[in-house]
Amino acid sequence: MFPDGFRRHSHCGSEITINLQEGGNGPPLLLLHGYPQNHVMWHRLAPLLRQQFHLVCPDLRGYGDSDKPEGGPDHAGYSKRAMARDMVEVMQALGYQRFAVAGHDRGARVAHRMMLDFPERVSRGCVMDIAPTLHMFETTDQTFATGYYHWFFLIQPDGLPERMIGADPDYYLQQKLQRWSAPGARFDPDAVADYLRCFRDPATIHASCEDYRAAAGIDLTHDRADRGRRLEQPLLVLWGKRGFVHRQYDVAGVWRDYASDMQAAALDAGHFLPEEVPEAVAAELQRFFAAP
Repeated sequence: MFPDGFRRHSHCGSEITINLQEGGNGPPLLLLHGYPQNHVMWHRLAPLLRQQFHLVCPDLRGYGDSDKPEGGPDHAGYSKRAMARDMVEVMQALGYQRFAVAGHDRGARVAHRMMLDFPERVSRGCVMDIAPTLHMFETTDQTFATGYYHWFFLIQPDGLPERMIGADPDYYLQQKLQRWSAPGARFDPDAVADYLRCFRDPATIHASCEDYRAAAGIDLTHDRADRGRRLEQPLLVLWGKRGFVHRQYDVAGVWRDYASDMQAAALDAGHFLPEEVPEAVAAELQRFFAAP
């Protein structure tokens, strides 16, 4: 799925092992995937960026072929703080003390937390098709709860969502791709096959639920502790014109309260920007991350 010259391997961190793909030439750019995918979602972007950046594309903990530890009673094992720490360790092991990061969906939430917790490590960041987690929970209404029903489904206890998704994981994943993409969007069959391969694993389904349970609990505790604190680094905010988030929020307006130096752009896509409009995403990232 990735161009020649990319290498797939694993990093054994302080807590878990992370699966990743890396390659390209130039300064480091960490790419963090979203739900319910894995690092393969960057396959259309990698050929467009490989000449400008050394791309590092990991599977977040709980996803793809990375380890799936227990979340613990407060789901802290899947806090965005824990996920961010994993990624900082990966980049350090690759020899990068400072790097840029771009994240989509869940990966964007990890990127946001990473920029807060490790400002000395992250030079610039990009978040794709999200509003901040705290803002979304604190402004929930019927429209949001209907559009983002999975936020409230996946956090239910006692294995309820795991059992229901596990009854037909292929249907669940494919309806997520169809529901959140723009009409007519086409996903690479090989990429979808890899998403399905990983998502059929009950451990992946459980870990992804733990990710959302953490978002509705310990992540909010961390975010409230940082309320009013703006990102120190430049931030690029991208979203899809044909997606949901911009219909619910003034995306750029919301992020202005979270970042002092922000740029924003809406692209002609649904939720899955890197797969729906890779050329447009690549152009935005090249322009933003090439700035001094």
